[in-house]
Amino acid sequence: MRTANRVATLLLAVALLAGGVLLAVEGLLAALGRPGPLVHRWYATLTAARWQDAPVRAVAAGVTLLGVGVLVAELRRWHPARLPLSADDGWHLHRRSMERRLARTVRSVPSIRRARVRLRRRGDAWRPRVTATGDPAARADVEFALRRELDRLAAPRHGRIEVRLVPARRAT
Repeated sequence: MRTANRVATLLLAVALLAGGVLLAVEGLLAALGRPGPLVHRWYATLTAARWQDAPVRAVAAGVTLLGVGVLVAELRRWHPARLPLSADDGWHLHRRSMERRLARTVRSVPSIRRARVRLRRRGDAWRPRVTATGDPAARADVEFALRRELDRLAAPRHGRIEVRLVPARRAT
């Protein structure tokens, strides 16, 4: 989301800069008694436009949809790209890299074939959510392997580990 925010900020800055330059040129030309290049033409067009016209409604609908889309994108909770190790030192680990590493750790447990790990963060605690294919009796082994790997990585306190083990389908 950081990239999208930077792009949106850049576009807004460019639009404001262009509008400011246009306003300065229009003001300078008005002071000299000459008609401006844009406002004179736009004024005639905009004073003749009515709400019942299809282009006016299409532009209004498009601007409204764009605004709602930007609002939804800004309000959506995004997964953090980096997870802090502790609040004091400023060190962090990349979330996707950690998810892949923890998934490899889960796959190293005997009887587990496939695994997917999602890391969530609540406060300064990491909460791994594991979905794996394998023997449901291996839940304790999976939790032990994950806790050992998180301790080895010096992760901050880790919350509850959610483990969902789905039995492997057998070919018939």
